Amino acid sequence: MTDEPMQLPDSENPHAAEFAVLAALQEEVASLKDQRLRALAEVENIRRRAEKEKAEAGLYAVTKFARDMVGIADNFSRALAAVPAAVREAADPQIVAVLDGVEATDRQLIQTLERYGVKQVDTSDGKFDPNLHQAIAEVPAGDKAPGSIVDVVQTGFMIGDRLLRPAMVTVARKDAASVDTNA
Repeated sequence: MTDEPMQLPDSENPHAAEFAVLAALQEEVASLKDQRLRALAEVENIRRRAEKEKAEAGLYAVTKFARDMVGIADNFSRALAAVPAAVREAADPQIVAVLDGVEATDRQLIQTLERYGVKQVDTSDGKFDPNLHQAIAEVPAGDKAPGSIVDVVQTGFMIGDRLLRPAMVTVARKDAASVDTNA
């Protein structure tokens, strides 16, 4: 005779119920582990989303205020542009001092806006970008390529990576000789 225990059919095996309970418990543990991992991942996603929203809220919270301040910057620019260089050179020293003060205030305002993430739209490359510029007129091209920026009428501003206000520009049109005026 051998020392091996005799194998009974499952229905007659006294441990069959225990094995079934053990298998069910193992399945439940695996399911709970999966649920736990999913819950942890969801919590991490919520935390990341909240951090991103908090950062954006801090950056973009000043949007309305920045729009108002940009209007003030426009007024300073218009005031300075209204005094031609020849008039300024011939002006009374007191008038020159006032103009210097306006220039200093304009510079300080622009620097303060930049410190809070508000920057001027760059138009130095002369390329028209409809995402950043608003064409208000087409003018004869002269020596400029058609569709390029000829003049900046009003400076545009960005806040972070969003457009606060487009730059108002005039763009070069095709040569007048190629435009059909009889139409």
